[in-house]
Amino acid sequence: MNQQELLNDYRENLLGVFGDPSLVLTSGKGATVTDADGRTYVDLLGGIAVNALGYGHPVWVEAVSRQAGRLGHVSNFFTTPEQVSLADKLLNITGAPSSGKVFFTNSGTEANEAALKLVRSHGNSATPAKKRILALDHGFHGRTAGALAATSKEAYRTPFEPLPGGVVFVEPTTEALEAAFEYDVAGLILEPIQGEAGVHPLPEGFLAAARRLTREHSALLVVDEVQTGMGRTGRWLASQDVLTGEQAPDVVTLAKSLGGGFPIGAMLVMTPEATRVLGPGNHGTTFGGNPLAMAAGLATIQVIEDEGLLERARTVGQGLRDGLAPIDGVAEVRGEGLLIGIDLDLSQFSTDAPAPAVVSEARDRGFIINATGPATLRLAPPLVIEGAHIDAFLEALPTILDAVRSV
Repeated sequence: MNQQELLNDYRENLLGVFGDPSLVLTSGKGATVTDADGRTYVDLLGGIAVNALGYGHPVWVEAVSRQAGRLGHVSNFFTTPEQVSLADKLLNITGAPSSGKVFFTNSGTEANEAALKLVRSHGNSATPAKKRILALDHGFHGRTAGALAATSKEAYRTPFEPLPGGVVFVEPTTEALEAAFEYDVAGLILEPIQGEAGVHPLPEGFLAAARRLTREHSALLVVDEVQTGMGRTGRWLASQDVLTGEQAPDVVTLAKSLGGGFPIGAMLVMTPEATRVLGPGNHGTTFGGNPLAMAAGLATIQVIEDEGLLERARTVGQGLRDGLAPIDGVAEVRGEGLLIGIDLDLSQFSTDAPAPAVVSEARDRGFIINATGPATLRLAPPLVIEGAHIDAFLEALPTILDAVRSV
């Protein structure tokens, strides 16, 4: 079947919650993917920050294949060497205190669900109970009911209300955060860089203020590193330069790049106060921590370490941002490492929403990128992306923008 026939069958057989897909992808290698008609694209989105190692990395393929032939699934009545090893590795590379513990999940939203349950249980154990959870305006934490309750975008929330209550949204400024804190706050959840909102880093000093305020009010600090973690910003955690050692957050959530493309998430419970909250029977998951996911996670970390991909994300990302900034039609470039947001100069376009048209034009020219808003683009390429691919995109982008201007 060709691509159009497959797309027609998709519309017939799959629930349209994602809208119509633009391509049917059949294979990938490195930072490129190939569609059902045989056309190849440079993937500058990386499965939305998931495919840290690109496609078909031999170390990752060998590790997952070997594990599939050995042990694919066990219930959580048991554990496996891979599960124990990955938990130990994550606590080590993220600088968790010796009290740290890990709970494995299957996705980022599930990791955030676990974290919010932990915060709620912590609040309920106080006397009097702490009933409010703070979340940030423009933040995104997932689509399941609990995670959605902490996601501010009304278009995502409204169709499913009433959602779990007690969440209060706060503008991401230190002044607004200080004003929101009172005794009844059980916890605060935040992204160090708000990815879905268009790759907006939190203001200078915000993370330190969040740690200080949560400590002062006996509240838990949850840092959502689902998109920013595992090397995406050139560090294992985007928050690692501020929230480390005695200033470590109570909880960190991970997913996306953690498995290099295999479904996996993790909740890292860092501080003694947080590790005491949940006990046997309080939470669970059937597939979380399964041996295949653990093998994928261990292989991903191994490649990031062996190939120096943290440093590479920093240097290649800086080069990409420097190359984007002077392009005519680009108003602002934001981000860290290989998580980049691009605001378009609306004065140069005949529409207030040029970003989707830029995405379409880029795809026609062999580049996969993403629009997070009407005038904002997001790039999150594999950490292994080659310099030639970056150069090709920087060379093509002016022509792509010109084509959209002319419409």
